[in-house]
Amino acid sequence: MNAGCRSSMALRGRLLRPGLLLLALAMSLPVLAIAAYLLEPPGDNWQHLKQTVLPEYLVNSAWLALGVGLGVLLIGVSTAWLTAMCHFPGKRFFAWALLMPLAIPAYIIAYSYTGLLDFAGPVQTLLREWTGWGYGDYAFPEIRSLGGAIMMLTLVLYPYVYLLARAAFLEQSICVLEVSRTLGCGPWSSFFRVALPLARPALVAGLSLALMETLADYGTVAYFGLPVFTTGIFRTWFGMGDALAAARLSALLLLFVFALMLLERLARRQARYHHTSGRYSRLPEYPLRGVRSVAAFVACALPVLLGFVVPSLLLGYLSWLTWEEMVDAAFLRLVWHSLLLAGVSALFALLLALLLGYGKRLLPTRDLHFAARLSTLGYAVPGTVIAVGVMIPLAAFDNALDARMRDWFGVSTGLLLSGSLFALVFAYLVRFLAVSLQTVESGLGKIRPSMDEVALSLGHRPAEILRGVHLPLMKGSVLTALLIVFVDVMKELPATLILRPFDFNTLAVRAFELASDERLADSSTAALSIIAVGLLPVLLLSRGIAHSRAGHNGHA
Repeated sequence: MNAGCRSSMALRGRLLRPGLLLLALAMSLPVLAIAAYLLEPPGDNWQHLKQTVLPEYLVNSAWLALGVGLGVLLIGVSTAWLTAMCHFPGKRFFAWALLMPLAIPAYIIAYSYTGLLDFAGPVQTLLREWTGWGYGDYAFPEIRSLGGAIMMLTLVLYPYVYLLARAAFLEQSICVLEVSRTLGCGPWSSFFRVALPLARPALVAGLSLALMETLADYGTVAYFGLPVFTTGIFRTWFGMGDALAAARLSALLLLFVFALMLLERLARRQARYHHTSGRYSRLPEYPLRGVRSVAAFVACALPVLLGFVVPSLLLGYLSWLTWEEMVDAAFLRLVWHSLLLAGVSALFALLLALLLGYGKRLLPTRDLHFAARLSTLGYAVPGTVIAVGVMIPLAAFDNALDARMRDWFGVSTGLLLSGSLFALVFAYLVRFLAVSLQTVESGLGKIRPSMDEVALSLGHRPAEILRGVHLPLMKGSVLTALLIVFVDVMKELPATLILRPFDFNTLAVRAFELASDERLADSSTAALSIIAVGLLPVLLLSRGIAHSRAGHNGHA
């Protein structure tokens, strides 16, 4: 690169760096606003919450995280090992089908199983018809309970562990496994003593994602009436009307989430397992026969059956019964609102990710790297907390502007930002920018820096290089980033519930409202629409994991 190119790059860097730093600061503002409330003196409502419900929030949230953590590890690791390292009937089907529960939000599977297992549901109704029992004559597990919430969340969150664990098993060097076999290790011994320790960083990462989603969940725990942090924040904000107490609850939950992130980083730092060979031929498959083959089939079939097939079939049946009443102009308006919000948010998330990702590539400095990481904190934060964090600065800005306009011109501006779709889209960007940025950075990382240098030496500006060189080469990453954020926004419930403008609903909000009113059949059409959209990224993931092993020959 000649001296002119270097001086031009230096000038653009001086102009670009402040803008990127301001952008990252804006994306992290809601999280920082929540964290700042830990420094505020507590009010009377906070003292009341501490003495009454806060211990219950802590205990229930801890039990919920512990139960889901054990469940996702058990299902995710066992099915990942079976589909990666064993041979049994149906293996290739289950390799991608085990990802399908990711398409179903936890609150939707909770509605489905409540309708199926409640006292008035078909299971207990048939049980009473067959036995002649009446109310109080038998004991049946209560679905609306802490145990029920653990089961629902486990069924939809185990794919996080399965996805990363299977990828880790597929990427392991064959030499290590062959050495363990020559030393007399059988399949079980190789699993516990070799493969599992090698996959530990991936397992910790998958478990952390599942636990953060558990702490972020609102729809399931609210529908089951469980007092946990997310429901407590919602009740404090809307029931007590105390923004300060709700913010302090949000800050406390934020500490839990950051503690999880820190533990995940520490675990990966201490567990440095490396492959000592570049030999990645086909992994040895352990053939399973007889009872073991049947057990492996059942172990893989049950999560798919309970986590996707049963709720989807139930919702499909209910939709068939009610679609003539539910699919009307109001429903189409809900679809339009959902698609509009998801499309706009995905597009802006992609644009911001391109700015930050390409800015880091042009200016690989520590401050920009730190700023980019800071802007992605929102993904680890529950939607309820993000909504509170967005409302605090935007409401303060609206109130200050309104006061100035009243003093100067005698005109009230009202809620320009905090009561508009701007607040909702901003919350989505804070929540899901990390997904888009990671995908964009992955695509940029596959393009050699020498291509940038050649284009710059030919007189092209960075914007022209991004548009003419990088975007065509990373088209797949761009489409993936758009799609994943689009689907995440379609499924997002708590932030939408809190920040949506008056009389503005989405499919997720409508499904939650109808289910909360015990109109499970009426909510099925909206719920099924969300699931149908959610299947798109699952199919992309299933293709990607099948090709994740070096030396892959086209077979799962």
